[in-house]
Amino acid sequence: MSHSRDRRSFLKTSALAAAGLAFAPQAASLSWAQPLAEGAPHAEKLGWRLGCQAYSFNRFTFYEAIDKVASLGLHYIEAYPGQVLSQDHGDVRLNDGLSDELRGQIKQRLADKKVQLVCYGVVGLPADETACRRIFDFAKDMGIETINSEPAFDAIDTIEKLCDEYEINLGLHNHPKPSRYWNPDTVLEVCKDRSPRLGACADTGHWMRSDLNPIEQLRKLEGRIVSFHFKDLNRFGSGAHDVPWGTGAGDVRGMLTEIYRQKLQAVFSVEYEHNWLESLPEIAESVKYFDKVAAELAAG
Repeated sequence: MSHSRDRRSFLKTSALAAAGLAFAPQAASLSWAQPLAEGAPHAEKLGWRLGCQAYSFNRFTFYEAIDKVASLGLHYIEAYPGQVLSQDHGDVRLNDGLSDELRGQIKQRLADKKVQLVCYGVVGLPADETACRRIFDFAKDMGIETINSEPAFDAIDTIEKLCDEYEINLGLHNHPKPSRYWNPDTVLEVCKDRSPRLGACADTGHWMRSDLNPIEQLRKLEGRIVSFHFKDLNRFGSGAHDVPWGTGAGDVRGMLTEIYRQKLQAVFSVEYEHNWLESLPEIAESVKYFDKVAAELAAG
């Protein structure tokens, strides 16, 4: 996710989503005529579940994001709060306030497309237990395994309690500095002596924007990574943008080699924040590269 620190404010995203609806039918007919990728079967054998953060498609509806994920041969999606649900539901947006009826419709749409909603974020988690519990109730109902967030430090006790109660993970997400968790040292400090359900939502691109070497941060966080917002950027520093994996400065092969060394099994959410309306072919390139490297690692 880019430089806004959470997604509790929906105004910008709402405007973008509304603007994108006009493009969606045309984009769909062009992009989905045939599969752009065949998923990541070699990565699956390593316990690496590759999916997309729906924010990659924030100019489109959540239902369209599901379709795009399926068109890549992928079976996992991470939702974010505030995305327009579908063209048929007016201004209804995805969030923990959805009715049981709408939740059922979303579950059916996911099942029809063979896509699983596994992560939710980046969402605000408050210290108030009643308010926080509503988000965990929603996550449990929707089958979500991990909530990615950047909570205030005084909310961690409440969140840890609910993580263990609901058997849902917390991924502490790193927007670029000076956001709260930009430095992995902070993540480690917060997680020290706490439930193993608390860990990092490792955003490799935002590390690059903070001038941090992603491979070094992966090593530092060993044993405390619960999810990924996976990226490769054209360069380090503020203003860098996403590029197809393996073509940028992030050393994706090196990152995956380190993750393989750690024997880490996790969800990798593609979060592609560039070329918004026509990003699907570039994401397809990333999917193919990811699975190619996974196959090579598995072969030794």
